[in-house]
Order: sequence, then C-alpha cells, then structure tokens
Amino acid sequence: MSHNLELKEGALIISDAHYSLARPELLNLIKDIHSKKIATTQLLLMGDIFDALFFEVPKTEENNKEIINLLQEISQEIEIIYLEGNHDFNLQKVFPNVKVIPIKKQPFLCRHKGKKVALAHGDFDVSFFYDLYSKIIRHPFILHFLNILNTLLNNVILKNLDNYLDKKDDCKEFIGFESYIQNRDLEKYGCDYFIEGHYHQNKAFELQTMKYINLAAFACNQRYFIVKSSQDKELFIEEYSYKET
Repeated sequence: MSHNLELKEGALIISDAHYSLARPELLNLIKDIHSKKIATTQLLLMGDIFDALFFEVPKTEENNKEIINLLQEISQEIEIIYLEGNHDFNLQKVFPNVKVIPIKKQPFLCRHKGKKVALAHGDFDVSFFYDLYSKIIRHPFILHFLNILNTLLNNVILKNLDNYLDKKDDCKEFIGFESYIQNRDLEKYGCDYFIEGHYHQNKAFELQTMKYINLAAFACNQRYFIVKSSQDKELFIEEYSYKET
C-alpha cells in the first residue's frame, strides 16, 4: 500500500468516461490535453475510461486506437497514472509508458503536500462471488479463449457487449450512498483523503478520520477534476465541465 508517488498540484483527473462509439466525448478532451489547450502537470485516469479495453482482446484495442495513441504520446511528456477498472484491465502492455495500477494493488496510496491520499477505481472491496468473477474475467487464458471465440463468431460477443453497455444507465442516483460508504471501513487504510470513481455519484463528505470523495462519471456529464490546494484547504478537487470549454 505504501508508495512514494506525489499527487501533483494541478493534476487532471478523469473517471468513468466509458468511451465508445456511443459515448465519443472523451476524445476531444484528450485531444485538448495532447495539444496543451488544457494544461496539466499529471493525468490520473481513475478506471472505466473505456467501455471495453483488454490487452488479450486486440479488437478492443483497435476500437480505441485513436485515444490510445494520444495517451501514449502524452505519456512521453507528463506522468499518467491509470487505475484499472472493471471495464478496462490488463493494460500495462497497451500503455507501456503509463503507471498502470491493477485492481489487486488498489487502493493506491500516494501523497499530496505531506498528506496521505488513497486512490481507487472503487470495486476493490467486493463480495466473494464478485471477486471470484473479477479474477476469472481478468485471467489471460480466459480472455485469450474469449478472443478466439469472438473472432470465430465475427465479433458477435463484443457487438452484444457493446449493445448491452450502450443501453445501461450509468447515471442513476445511488440512494443511501453515504451510509453505504460509511459501512465500508475505509479508515483502515490510514489516509487523509480517499478518492475513487466507479459509483458515479459526484459527492464528497467527511468520515471519522478522512475526507471521502466520489468523482462524477465523465460519461454522464463530461466533468473532469483538477487537484488544488490553498491556505484554507490542504487538498480539494475543483470540478470542470468540458462542455463549457
């Protein structure tokens, strides 16, 4: 859990963009970061950036090639940290210059001006059966088999997956969300701030020993975030709407 990585002032955070042909808005934001129209000191990708991206299934890389290439070029100039989600994983070979954090290493502990900050996509403390499913679906052998089957079936598996994900409601309110978070015992990670995505709620509140921040899903409202501090606040996340830029 202990890492020396510094969460930099001015870092830009994107969570849950679920990029696909049905949700193409992320591409223009990445282009603006690439061209430096939007400047940042560091880029944090908090998982589910793509609706489907797995190294062992080349078709998913082909479908997302333009953004992948832009991120590769951005990573030559600034640090990119990519926390794998439940829609995008086994990515280190896809992004060789990016610091990729798999689910088994989340929460990922870093620092910001002397404070401990935990980062996670959000699906790390799950039920036994979901955890088992996650390990199976991430296994390279299983993905290789699914890739062969998908190829033999003329991409029908990926097409059906895309159709299902396009119809899924990613933006609904989680009723009782604060109580749910309070029951997760996040204090055991010993941090001052806990930042995660996955739940798409765009809410922040105080727990007993830390501040908890759940990020908005870019897929829902094209919001991204900038890490800042001030004399009054050691760390806060300023929200921007990409639709306004």
